[in-house]
Formats: sequence, structure tokens, C-alpha cells
Amino acid sequence: MLPQAPISNLDAYRASGGGAGLERARQLGGPGVIEEVRRSGLRGRGGAGFPTGIKWRGAVTGPEPRAVVCNAAEGEPGTLKDRTILSRDPYRVLEGIAIAALAVGASSAYVGIKARFQEQIDRVEKAAAEMGQAGLLENLDLRLVDGPDDYLFGVETAMLEVIQGNDPLPRLVPPYIQGLIGRDGTEFATVVNNVETLANVPGIISNGADWYRSVGTERSPGTMVFTVTGDVRTPTITELALGTPLSFLIYGEGGGMADGRNPKLAVSGVSNRPLTAAELDTPLSFEALEAIGSGLGSGGFLVYDDRTCAVEVGAVLSDFLQRGSCGQCPPCKLGTTAFARGFHRIMDGQSSLEEVEELTAWISRVTDANRCGLGAGQRELATGILVNFAGDVAACLAGTCPGHRGLPFPT
Repeated sequence: MLPQAPISNLDAYRASGGGAGLERARQLGGPGVIEEVRRSGLRGRGGAGFPTGIKWRGAVTGPEPRAVVCNAAEGEPGTLKDRTILSRDPYRVLEGIAIAALAVGASSAYVGIKARFQEQIDRVEKAAAEMGQAGLLENLDLRLVDGPDDYLFGVETAMLEVIQGNDPLPRLVPPYIQGLIGRDGTEFATVVNNVETLANVPGIISNGADWYRSVGTERSPGTMVFTVTGDVRTPTITELALGTPLSFLIYGEGGGMADGRNPKLAVSGVSNRPLTAAELDTPLSFEALEAIGSGLGSGGFLVYDDRTCAVEVGAVLSDFLQRGSCGQCPPCKLGTTAFARGFHRIMDGQSSLEEVEELTAWISRVTDANRCGLGAGQRELATGILVNFAGDVAACLAGTCPGHRGLPFPT
């Protein structure tokens, strides 16, 4: 799915087998395509891991017209996989969009992407023009919508708002209840999938569900594109079979820790509990990471070595979440602000046990009435720092923390 060298044009894509998925999709028809995707076990690669076939099956029960949205607003810290896929092979993603549209009976499709991703925008526009002229977009009304550099633009309901010309503010209800709404008030049953999810579709349809399930695990079949950054020797983007140990990503692909140091913690984006050094052999699968109280997320891992104070990680990532919170849900905005301020006070030696207890009380409240998963991400991050790295918290309170590194704000 992730070619070593960029696919330069449509002829090169076709020479590599491109277009075979769409051809077979036409033979299978919409219901057959949905059933093949369902049998493959493909799960969304944007973080939630929801079964793609079930999502598509739900869309066809809704009213017509229908629409497909490709979420390319990648913004999770430490994750560069969707941009890499679009840079190397936008044709595969567009073919996936065309197959998804055929499957659910959609007449329009959108690619929501941050305006600053100009390289990827150029690649997609060129590929779309070539594929449209070759009749490979199923007469879709395909549009690129460039959006703001906001974390919440990547939330699917906020992306729908941007496509409609509004600010990236998450809705109360998901797309399968309320999709895109046209200027004339027409409501579209809408399917939203991220870049990597759609890039998997052509291979599944052309080769079959059993082929896709030949790697990975029973509950997490297939491969996934991972990013590993931070204190590893070789920050990299790579494609691995799901179920591969996280330690292989760190040591086999990332080259291990720089300067011969040992890993201390790993964070999958900002929405999951940080992993301790003792948990780094955990398989990279949705079920394995869920079993230890964390999550696979979108596959971007920030790995920090043993020089790192976990409280500083909590402070920097909470800053990111606090800035990203839109303020529609007061508990989220107030809670992320409390965590960002609280972790900085702990880190600076200005806090107390009483303040830490007050901060801990926000864990159960930051998700109240949330319209999106940002508050839940803050809850998991804060729980992991305060519970699993309680020794670092205690050291900061006692003034014995070995120091802080000035970790950069994540981008």
C-alpha cells in the first residue's frame, strides 16, 4: 500500500495494478463491495478503528443523495502517514474513494485537507485530473476542500461543517445521523473515512477479503502505516503487519534509542494512555493495546528516553489539547486548561498534594457533554501520567526531579 518511490503518473499506477479494484467493484455491485469490505475486517485507520464495512452498510440505509468524504486533515502529533500516502500514491486513495462511492451509491465526494498541505493538494489535484479524464472516478463530483490548521478539523463532524463553509466545530450527532447538508437544505447520507482506510480498499476488492486477512490478527487484519519519532535514532514512516510488537517499530524500524539510552514512555498521539517501558512489547493491534488500557490511535508514536520527565510530556501535550479545544463544551475547555496549568505547576515545583488531588478530580469531569473525543483523549493522557508515572509526579513535588528538557510543542 505504501510504495517505496512515488507513483509519478496514471500510467505508472496502472502498470502496478491500479484500477483493478474499481473494475472488480463494478462487477460486484454496491452490495457485493460492501460485503467484501465487511468480510475483510478492515477497520478505520483514523484512530477509532470502527469496521469500515459496517459503516458503509449503515450509509445505504439512509436517504439519497449520498456523499463520501475523505478525511485528509491529519493533525495528530507525531503522525505523518496520510500525507506520505498522498505524496507517494494519491491514485490509490482516489480509487478507494471511487469504490466507496460506487458501494454506497454516492454521486459526490470530498477530500478535506489542511490548506498548508500544499504538496499533497497538488498531487491529489493532478491525479484527480488524470483519473477523471480516464473515466476512473465514476462520474463523481469530486472536490478538494482546504481547511484551517486546527486539530478539530480532523474530527469528522467538524470536517462536514468546514465543507459546508463553517468553522471546524464538532456537531452533537455523528455523520450517520446527520450528514452533509446542501445549500438548498438537501441532506446527504455521508460516509467519512480517512486517507489510509480508503487506500486499503482497492487491494481488498481486487484481491479479495481472504488475501487481506492473510496478515495481521483476527480482530486487526491487514497492515498499517506507522510513524515513530521522538528520541529514536531514525524517525521513520513504515508499513507493518498489525500484531507486530511495538518494540520492533522502535528498534527494528526506528533504530532504537539515540545515544544508547533506554526508552521510558511512548505516546500514541495525544488521545491514549502513555505506555511504560515495560509495555513496549505489546502487539500493535487494536485489541492488544485496548487490553492494557491504551489505544492504537492513528499509528503515530512519540517515544521518549530515560532523560524525560513524564510530567513535562503531560504538560506539553495538554497544552496542545487546551489550544485545540474549541470551547463548545465548557468541561472540555476548562478541564484541558486545568491540566495544562496543573502539569506546568507540578513540573515547576509550585504545586502541592492538594492541587494534584484537585487536578485528578478533573479526570472524571473533562468528558462531560463532549461533542468529540478531545476531552476523552485528555482524560486518558492525564490518567496515564498521574497513575503510571506517579514517581515522576512525586519527584517534581519533592524538588528531586532530575530536570526538564524543553520538549517542543507537538506539530
